[in-house]
Amino acid sequence: MKILDRITLTLFSTIILIIAAITFLLFLGIIDYTAINMMYSDIIASKVLTNILIGISAICALLAIRAIFFTPSNKSENEEGILLENEAGKLLISKDTIENLVNGVAKGFENTEKVSTKVIVDYTNQVKVSVTLMVKPNTVINQLSMNLQTRIKEVVKNVTDLDVKAIDIKIKNIATPEEKKID
Repeated sequence: MKILDRITLTLFSTIILIIAAITFLLFLGIIDYTAINMMYSDIIASKVLTNILIGISAICALLAIRAIFFTPSNKSENEEGILLENEAGKLLISKDTIENLVNGVAKGFENTEKVSTKVIVDYTNQVKVSVTLMVKPNTVINQLSMNLQTRIKEVVKNVTDLDVKAIDIKIKNIATPEEKKID
């Protein structure tokens, strides 16, 4: 969900919650109806407060109309993966497929351990890969990183025919050598 959608949903939900709470307290008799009626009369008497109330009402109406008629689907194709089309039909390559492919490439290097991958597909269907891994001691990190980036780009291109825009590598930790057990 986009940030603007979250903000509008939060604003709309808060306003509706306040209205529901006041109505609930009125019906239970906790809030006196005459106090609400006096407050409403004061709002109507004040031109500034009336304009504020009209503005809030208009915003709520617009948010409700947007939510009813312009709801986005719960998953777009960019969130699922990349949709490729040709005259024969469509092919959806999921993010999971690319992540598993990248994990396999990274685990194929002898100095890598504990690999995790995240694939990001932007609105123009460009692929960005983020790889987090642990390396073995005495690994030349810069060389491993360059070799890993090159190999990931090659494998993803060969298998999926997709170009990877960027490959970000994060070395989370260096594995400690296993201690020999003394019996």
